[in-house]
Amino acid sequence: MIPVTLPTGGVELSARVDDAEEPAGVIALAHGAGAGHEHPFLDGVAQAWSAAGFTTVRFDFPYRQAGRRMPGPAAHAIETWAAVETYCRGLRPGIPFVAAGKSYGGRMASMAAAERRIAPEALVYLGYPLHPPGRPENARTAHLPSVSAPQLFLAGTRDPFLQPLVDLEAAVASCRVADIRWFEGGGHSFEVAGEKRPPDEVGAATARVAVPWLAERLQRPAA
Repeated sequence: MIPVTLPTGGVELSARVDDAEEPAGVIALAHGAGAGHEHPFLDGVAQAWSAAGFTTVRFDFPYRQAGRRMPGPAAHAIETWAAVETYCRGLRPGIPFVAAGKSYGGRMASMAAAERRIAPEALVYLGYPLHPPGRPENARTAHLPSVSAPQLFLAGTRDPFLQPLVDLEAAVASCRVADIRWFEGGGHSFEVAGEKRPPDEVGAATARVAVPWLAERLQRPAA
């Protein structure tokens, strides 16, 4: 269990660990706004990363564990990320910690890192929600240059949260150290029109693209 202290009181979050043998790092993997840690896409991501040598920890944000559908205040998510980092570093002491998340979960990790509530060695975003679909003027990018750790954006070229794509490129250019890996034809969950693949397979294929980048940034060999 992961204890989290919120302004509304303490909660304990269940954690699911996909362990790796002699891990090169421990990755905390957060869910998106509309699904919990058990989603098949995230299952595929976690299995791919653990197979590649990275212990992966999944968890639900407090609102999700409480059975609510809508995310709570961002401050609650940021406090959750701080608690998750403490848990992960205690779980596997002495190895790099990576914060990763699908959509909302990744954005909350970036905010926590920008506010210095977490200090990961790297961050990986699976479908960063740059702005609400059709509203590029409402960009969620002002804090990204304040993130000191390397950031990797895994992004589908048909993701409605990223149109126009040049906006993501500009945001990444404003960061201290950041890279993009494009998925041609991919939507917000990396689905490709006309291709029928189970979500766990899509998640695994997406996650594998991040492995060489993680190995290089963490300066540890990946399996």
